[in-house]
Amino acid sequence: MMSATKSEGPMAPQRLDPSLLNLLVCPVTRGPLTLDHQSQRLISKQAGLAFPIVEGLPILLVEEAEELDG
Repeated sequence: MMSATKSEGPMAPQRLDPSLLNLLVCPVTRGPLTLDHQSQRLISKQAGLAFPIVEGLPILLVEEAEELDG
């Protein structure tokens, strides 16, 4: 059985591998994505969408994305 440390508890943000981030593109525009560390989302400025990162895995489904304001 694995135990979680304080920094790796269930509410700790998951890290996205930087090499993976370089490979990912927006599924709508095929443009670049930027990581928003605070909200744990991948942002597509071109599409105006934010894709969630759940348990360290990016969810690049348009149905799961949130529209950005502005």
